[in-house]
Amino acid sequence: MIVMTPRFPPLAAIMLAVTLTLTVTLSGCGAPSGASSDNGKELHLVASFYPLQWMSQQVAGPAATVDSLTKPGAEPHDLELSPRDVAKVADASLVVYLGGFQPAVDEAVGREAADHGYDVSKVAELNLTYTPIEEGKQHDDEKGTIDPHFWLDPARLSGVADALADRLAKLDPEQAARYRSNAETLRAKLETLDKEFKAGLESCASRNLVTSHNAFGYLAQRYGLTQVGITGLTPEDEPKSADLVAVTNFARRNNVRTIYYETLISPAVARTVAAETGAVAAVLDPLEGLTSGSQGKDYLQVMRSNLANIKKGQPCP
Repeated sequence: MIVMTPRFPPLAAIMLAVTLTLTVTLSGCGAPSGASSDNGKELHLVASFYPLQWMSQQVAGPAATVDSLTKPGAEPHDLELSPRDVAKVADASLVVYLGGFQPAVDEAVGREAADHGYDVSKVAELNLTYTPIEEGKQHDDEKGTIDPHFWLDPARLSGVADALADRLAKLDPEQAARYRSNAETLRAKLETLDKEFKAGLESCASRNLVTSHNAFGYLAQRYGLTQVGITGLTPEDEPKSADLVAVTNFARRNNVRTIYYETLISPAVARTVAAETGAVAAVLDPLEGLTSGSQGKDYLQVMRSNLANIKKGQPCP
C-alpha cells in the first residue's frame, strides 16, 4: 500500500495569501461609496423641488449627493411628504427649500430641520406680488400674494446659487473654494443664458405673454414682456367663466397669436382660449419638475426650449 503524504505550501506562499486576504477585506471596510468631501464627511443635500435640486447639484458638485422631495412629474405646489421623506429631511446635511411655496416642506423643516434648513426665499429677492381676479373682480383678501417663481429669471437663480455656495462653505470649510468655484461656473452659464434671452426677445412683434397660470412674472419682468395669466399662481386654480372671457377679449384686442400651456397640467384651458381667438397653443415650461415630455433634460435645455417657443410664438425675428 502506498501512503500519500500531504504536501504543504511553503511559508512564503502562506504569508502572501494572508496579505491578499487582509487587503481585500480592509478595502471593503473603507469609506462609503457615495459622494464625499476630501475631509471624509459625506454631505447629503435634500432639495424641495427640481430647480433647487439642479442648482444644488451644480454648486455642490461631487462633494455631495442631492435628492429632491418632489418626484419627477409631480406638481410641487401640492406636495405631500411620506414618513420616508420626513426622515430624509431630518437626516440631511442641509435642506434647500423655498419658504412659503410648499407648506408640507415648511412644516417638516420646522419640526425636523430647524438647524439645517436653508430657505432660499431670503436671498431670492421675491419682489413680485399677485392679486387674483375672480369673476372679473380683484380678490382683495389675497392681495399682495408673493410670486415665488424666481428661478425663471437666470440672474436671480445665479444670486441664489452664490448664496448657497457660501452656506455650503460654512458647512464644509475644507471644500469652500470648490463650492465657490462651482458657483462661478454656474454663474457664467446663467449669464450666457440671460444674454441669449435678451437678444432673442429684443424685437418681438407682441410683448404680451398669455400663459395658463401666472408662473412667468420674473421672466417677463427681466425681458420686458407683460404676463397675462389665465389662472393664478397655482396651476390647479380653475378659471371662472369671466376670467376666460376677459383673457379671450384681451387676446383678440391685442392680436395675441400664441397661448402657452405647461407640461405638468392639462392644456385644455389654453387650447380653449386659443380656439376662441384663432391663436395657437404652445408649451412654456415653468420648470417646476421634469418629465419624459419636457423639452430638455435639465434646466438649461428646457429654458432654451422656452426661449425658442417664445420667439416663435410672439414672434421674435
